[in-house]
Amino acid sequence: MQNLSPILYSSIALIAGGAIGYAFGLIQDAAARRNQALQATGKLNNGWAVMPGSFRRTGYLLMALALVQFLCPLLFNNGCQWWVSGGVVAGYGWTLYRRLRQSMAEARMK
Repeated sequence: MQNLSPILYSSIALIAGGAIGYAFGLIQDAAARRNQALQATGKLNNGWAVMPGSFRRTGYLLMALALVQFLCPLLFNNGCQWWVSGGVVAGYGWTLYRRLRQSMAEARMK
């Protein structure tokens, strides 16, 4: 295992981070759609409940990152942790980008 090249480590770290970020983005997107449905039906009457459960979902993201750090310590040495972080940003950013394109397309249709 120690003979793996740094490029392979970086790629695996980027993919692992991307998977975590993408999964988090999908969960957040599902929560946003649920929240919009509640607003549309008028069931969301509390101003403090703008995005219920977001703190808990963020906690789950941090636990997933910690779990990956303990299960795959090779991804978090020699600078690979930055590739994991970059993957998380890219994965979550991709879901945000898709959501933005979808909302822009809906706005053009109106």
